[in-house]
Amino acid sequence: MIIATNKGDAQNESRNQFHIMISVYESQNVAQLSVRILGIDPGLERIGFGLVEREGSRLTAIEFGMIQSPRIVLTDRLKFIYEEVTTLISRTSPDKVATERLLFAANKTTAMDVSKSLGVILLATAHHNLAWTEYSPPEIKLAVVGNGAADKKQVQFMVTKLLSLHETPKPDDVADALAIAICHAFKSRLSGV
Repeated sequence: MIIATNKGDAQNESRNQFHIMISVYESQNVAQLSVRILGIDPGLERIGFGLVEREGSRLTAIEFGMIQSPRIVLTDRLKFIYEEVTTLISRTSPDKVATERLLFAANKTTAMDVSKSLGVILLATAHHNLAWTEYSPPEIKLAVVGNGAADKKQVQFMVTKLLSLHETPKPDDVADALAIAICHAFKSRLSGV
């Protein structure tokens, strides 16, 4: 009888440890169910942004728009972009930031200027200790539309549908930023990033 009691106690103790492990696992998963992703379409003149919240499998557009930088001396322009992105991050409190990977073949001057803008965007991200990921245009299109060669209209259509928006976000920079956030929401859910 003592052996049976000890066995039962050992089984109960084992069950309790198992339930504790499940509770810890569930509480960790609950924390991961909701995530706010700030998608940014980098540029020098226009920076599109879109904050998307993923709760389980549901996506919601929280805020989206565009930062328009004035045509001033480049150093002042980059400072303006940094300050605007810093304010945006502070106001919206994203958990993660995702941008589009810059791919330029034709205009090297534009590529360098956009790269400088991306640099200050990443600096603002780093100052807020946020995780950052970048995706190529084909990766974004594949995640949002299911076709890595989709055109802009197809991407805009799917962004509107996936976020249950009443109209297509304008201009293209804003729709692109939302697509970047959606891409990260899908990919991070699969990879746990």
